[in-house]
Amino acid sequence: MTGLFLGWRIVAAAFVILFTAYGAQYCFGVFFSALLTEFGWSRTGLSGVFSLYAFTYCVFGFPAGRLTDRLGPRLVIAGGAVFLGTALMVMAGVTALWQAYVLYGVVAGLGMGTAYVPCNTTVVRWFARRRGLASGITSSGASLGTLVLPPVTQLAVSGLGWRGAYLLSGAIVLVVLLAAAQLMRRDPESLGLRPDGDPAPPAARAGSVAARPGLSLREAVRTRSLWLLGLAFSATWIPVFIPLVHLVPFARDLGHSPLAAAWAISATGAGAVLGRLLMGAVSDRIGRRTTIAGAMLLQAVAFLGFAIVRDLGPLYATAILFGFSYGTISTLFAAIIGDFFGREQAGSIVGFVFMLSGSMAAWGTLGAGAVYDATGSYRPAFLLSAVLSIVALGLLLTCRPPDGRVARRPFWKGGEAPPFETPRSW
Repeated sequence: MTGLFLGWRIVAAAFVILFTAYGAQYCFGVFFSALLTEFGWSRTGLSGVFSLYAFTYCVFGFPAGRLTDRLGPRLVIAGGAVFLGTALMVMAGVTALWQAYVLYGVVAGLGMGTAYVPCNTTVVRWFARRRGLASGITSSGASLGTLVLPPVTQLAVSGLGWRGAYLLSGAIVLVVLLAAAQLMRRDPESLGLRPDGDPAPPAARAGSVAARPGLSLREAVRTRSLWLLGLAFSATWIPVFIPLVHLVPFARDLGHSPLAAAWAISATGAGAVLGRLLMGAVSDRIGRRTTIAGAMLLQAVAFLGFAIVRDLGPLYATAILFGFSYGTISTLFAAIIGDFFGREQAGSIVGFVFMLSGSMAAWGTLGAGAVYDATGSYRPAFLLSAVLSIVALGLLLTCRPPDGRVARRPFWKGGEAPPFETPRSW
């Protein structure tokens, strides 16, 4: 154990944080059905709670990334743990829809905003050669939490009621996240180490690619590459929460039991674990862009599957395929940005793109609820989601790492700018 690179401890801590936070997040589908039964709210109205939550935590990913660059991940994640855990516990006492919007949509969203960006950008800083593998292991925590926690939560709801289950969930989130945050460290250089545990390289020749620093956020936003990546991830993330929020009521509408419906969410988690673990390492060999493009195509196929499935077996198979695709995409999001723009301000740049692209996911969930209330079916929403996945694929295929040094003019006036890491990220 003495020879184990400290970066793997960072990966383990980030794994636990994402397991707990994302597992709790995707239990919303379980609570969704319980809240509908208790209060009789419309699916559009209740979907709006999660939409506001998704919007809040994605937008807050940007300041969370900036704070991680400046203060390190420990303080940022610990602060978020207090917001997220407290909000979930207080959700046990809601009696009106507006309370859910405030507690879950805003307070829990602020807490969740300190999970994805700080964890993933910290891992990006600790690894270069094995960045895909490390990112895959880290992100698989979110998928494993999605696999394990929804059926456990359904059992808790059955035994304790939804209020007792919310109280227990919030307490667990608070304790686990506070403990795991203490193990996080900003980067290897702060402890006298190098990424991947490698020895210090020989001094780079002045002006060489190796000698170039990573881009600042201000420089990155002047490149065409950042905006094309942002558009591609926006298109793929608009529909990404639809199955994760609506799959339980969708399965219930098909006549399946509450526990069987909860297992559909777990099936997405199982697929995502495979996608994150396998495709993170694969991307180190065949390239980040190629791997993400394949996943976007699979996501389109999965949404077409949701539009036609009825029986439980095909539903689970489609959920696994969807999980595999979205798990791959979300795993490699921070990694490809690190490849394109460097490690130095990874938190700020990833947070910025996550704010722009991830916040689009809020509208998909709300839209799917509105479509159901208007038509009595989720099929139109699933078909539109497949189309958006194909649009995302097309946008990604037009994107290349910027080359050369930072231009004096922004890209919309003819300028362009530069990466400095492996061309495998193509």
